[in-house]
Amino acid sequence: MTARLTLYGQPGCHLCDDARVVVARVAADQDLVLEEVDITTDERLHRAYLERIPVLTIDGAVAFELFVDEAELRQRLARVSGA
Repeated sequence: MTARLTLYGQPGCHLCDDARVVVARVAADQDLVLEEVDITTDERLHRAYLERIPVLTIDGAVAFELFVDEAELRQRLARVSGA
């Protein structure tokens, strides 16, 4: 099963950059789809996520806020894929 990850962030956010690096490292050896969303392009998303970014969702459910823990992300993806 392919997991769908969405990373919500904004340009110039160093925490978002850090999260992107972790997600890219995990994505290199996982079957997943990654979408990045710039919250500054949508007022609703900006209000919802501004104080929480980066926010990473897995299949639509919030998995991480403020930072992404690589080991925990790998564990969660293993549960999603049934591995």
